[in-house]
Amino acid sequence: MRNSTHQQWTKATKFALVSVAALSATSSLATELRDSHLNILPRTNQERTRIDAVTAAPEDFNAPQRFEDLSAGAATVRVRNDADTFSQPSANISFEQELDFKVGNGLFKKIWVSSPSSTLASDGLGPLYNARSCQRCHIKDGRGHTPNGQDDSAVSMFLRVSIPGTPEDAPAEIKDYIATLPDPNYGGQMQDFALAGHPAEYRLDITYEEISVELSGGETASLRRPTYKAADLGYGPLHPDAMLSPRVAPQMIGLGLLESIPVEDLLTKADPDDEDGDGISGRPNIVWSKEFGEPMIGRFGYKAGMPTVMEQSSAAFAGDIGISSPLYPAPYGDCTEAQINCIEAPHGDNDVRGFEIDEVGMDLVAFYSRNLGVPARRNTEDPTVLRGKEVFHTSGCASCHTPAYVTHRMPDRPEHSFQLIWPYTDLLLHDMGEDLADNRPEARATGREWRTPPLWGIGLTQRVSGHTQFLHDGRARNLLEAILWHGGEAQTARDTLVSMSITDRDALIRFLESL
Repeated sequence: MRNSTHQQWTKATKFALVSVAALSATSSLATELRDSHLNILPRTNQERTRIDAVTAAPEDFNAPQRFEDLSAGAATVRVRNDADTFSQPSANISFEQELDFKVGNGLFKKIWVSSPSSTLASDGLGPLYNARSCQRCHIKDGRGHTPNGQDDSAVSMFLRVSIPGTPEDAPAEIKDYIATLPDPNYGGQMQDFALAGHPAEYRLDITYEEISVELSGGETASLRRPTYKAADLGYGPLHPDAMLSPRVAPQMIGLGLLESIPVEDLLTKADPDDEDGDGISGRPNIVWSKEFGEPMIGRFGYKAGMPTVMEQSSAAFAGDIGISSPLYPAPYGDCTEAQINCIEAPHGDNDVRGFEIDEVGMDLVAFYSRNLGVPARRNTEDPTVLRGKEVFHTSGCASCHTPAYVTHRMPDRPEHSFQLIWPYTDLLLHDMGEDLADNRPEARATGREWRTPPLWGIGLTQRVSGHTQFLHDGRARNLLEAILWHGGEAQTARDTLVSMSITDRDALIRFLESL
């Protein structure tokens, strides 16, 4: 049964995520992708007209748009009054699929142990790691947090690291790819935990500088500018050209639906040369897929560096927990050749699983991750929320945070098929200015570019995660601060927020809190 399900998913993925073979003009690329994957049921002209109408920008802000409260279409779940509101299965999965979801949830929560162990299905941790389970970072399937004082670990936050590569290190099939390599001593990310007998790689040290920002109406906001340091290095110095970038674990909801947005719809939003002159020049990230052995559009991660949920999940098992899988078979995770004791340590391969988590397990984890339900919108008819929605559109926020899409028709994935969804993202890369720059490229993303994050569920962050920290590194302590950090292509929208009336500013925040 699991092999059949995996084969169906593999087939559906090839159709829904469509590989990127040509990387030149966006319009011709979209046409080629649309025409070359015939097992997706093609949209009729009548359907296209309906889709264009239902996803068009609103003209009337006195009432909600149709179906706007159903953030994930038929997959939308009710809003719970507790921290488990992000942990529900999509509303439209079948009764039989609920078992797969629950078993996948068990694997997502599983606490891994070191090898050798009598619990053969759970050994293989580390030797270097950031957490012992997926749930330890994605707490309640929500956002992670920055360290809270000296006694709080950075278990849901870490530093990515890389050094510049050469053109020979880039995939020849991908145009404008910025090659990077792992740090020779520390690999692709810094692990702050280790098994007994192995030193941890580092301790994350963060200091903040408070910055005052004057707003209209006599109001003032305070931003905290972070400085990051990899302290107490356990394996010698970092490479002189090492590039460090902080990451807080993102929320998990709606991933399968984001995976199902047609590539042509994303490429239609791209304007890399800003030909329309609006100052917004979103670009798709194109990455090399380990899963399919070809270039694909990136959708996941803060810089859209991963093309599929399966690949994102497998990379997290390897880098965060040190667990091998079919896509990342090294049993020692992110350890480097300079960490020979780590490489030679006992591991959990070579038992009946073949890998520390095998294809069956990864299939279940990926199914769970794709089908975490998106809660319904709240207060869509509230006049203040409606005014905030109008401000959101007129101030330019919707230029990147595209409200709505209709997903592919996919016979093999009915739970994600032909759904009207409201994720508020274009999944494209945008230059966000120097203040947010991490100066670390990822595939085609420059050191100033970030993927537009989905906004659905953002108003429930406090309920799920117990905080309101936003952006890739959690520096923003609320939604207002998050907007004030926007620069680059979003500078005009940010400046509009600063100068607008207090009433409109409050309404905009109320609208975001309703998502």
